[in-house]
Amino acid sequence: MISQALFNPFTIKKVQFRNRIAVSPMCQYSSEDGFANDWHLVHLGSRAVGGAGLVIFEASAVVPEGRITPDDLGIWKEEHIPGLRRIVDFIKAQGSVAGIQLAHAGRKASHQSPWKGGKLILPADGGWQTLAPSAIPFQEGEAAPVALSQDGIRNVIDSFRQAANRALQAGFEVIEIHAAHGYLIHEFLSPLSNSRTDNYGGSFENRTRLLLEVVAAVQEVWPGDLPLFVRISATDWTEGGWSADDSVALAKLLKAKGVDLIDCSTGGNVPRANIPVAPGYQVQFAERIKKEAGIFTAAVGMITTARQAETIITTEQADLVLLAREFLRDPYFPLHAGHELGAEVVWPQQYERAKPR
Repeated sequence: MISQALFNPFTIKKVQFRNRIAVSPMCQYSSEDGFANDWHLVHLGSRAVGGAGLVIFEASAVVPEGRITPDDLGIWKEEHIPGLRRIVDFIKAQGSVAGIQLAHAGRKASHQSPWKGGKLILPADGGWQTLAPSAIPFQEGEAAPVALSQDGIRNVIDSFRQAANRALQAGFEVIEIHAAHGYLIHEFLSPLSNSRTDNYGGSFENRTRLLLEVVAAVQEVWPGDLPLFVRISATDWTEGGWSADDSVALAKLLKAKGVDLIDCSTGGNVPRANIPVAPGYQVQFAERIKKEAGIFTAAVGMITTARQAETIITTEQADLVLLAREFLRDPYFPLHAGHELGAEVVWPQQYERAKPR
């Protein structure tokens, strides 16, 4: 039987994705001063050649101090635009849609890249002061971040607005706001990292305020006919933390504010969470949010086979599947998946001679 669900086009507003397979944002730690370079062109461009419907650029810092590492991609200044535009244009030429994840790392900023050790870099050693909702370090032994002032919060919101405008100038057609994995916006959402007593802490309404204000700021410059995604960690996997129930409630708020899709990841806000990692372990959250909040969702996390991805779409557990490590192993996953599932997939003309018959 020929399966078509994974390769059915998917439309959000005026943007059509040629299939339901997307490249999840994956940090490459390969930038200098935030600039995109040839590594990013080849890394992202090859996934577009490989047939992905959507290619989302890695977490791109909206301010220098929002970088996870000094090697992160950035979008905090106008000079970043041409390098990003070059890659966006190539992705579009291959029939894919280019998206970008806008991010601020909060208390998890100013660390070494993983293959350099991953440790916190103090300002005296070339790092920078980290910022957070509260002066609570991510893990014991690290220097505490500085709790953002009200003016600091306003600056963060404005930085997301300016970054969204630069993304538009660079030609992106999807923006994803990063509110997951223990980075700044997630830190505000979770009571494990947010002990504020002002209007950005305490109640669910207050803890979600920053994200809703960032969404509104982005929408001031991002066209209403282009998709806006939000990535969340649907649970902290820790008692007393952000929960799946919270995520459903948040998704309903985001839908009402005009967000189009919730990208459903989990964890990242505390270092020793008990996470039951297994194939597709996060899909349940995409399914629940889709059904209970009535919003498009994307599933991510250990999705590694064509039939697994196909099942997620055919059973309406999610509207998109986002692959990360599997795309590192196989940049041409969509082309291979199409052959395996019996779907008719268009190959690049340059590769037609190798298409299985």
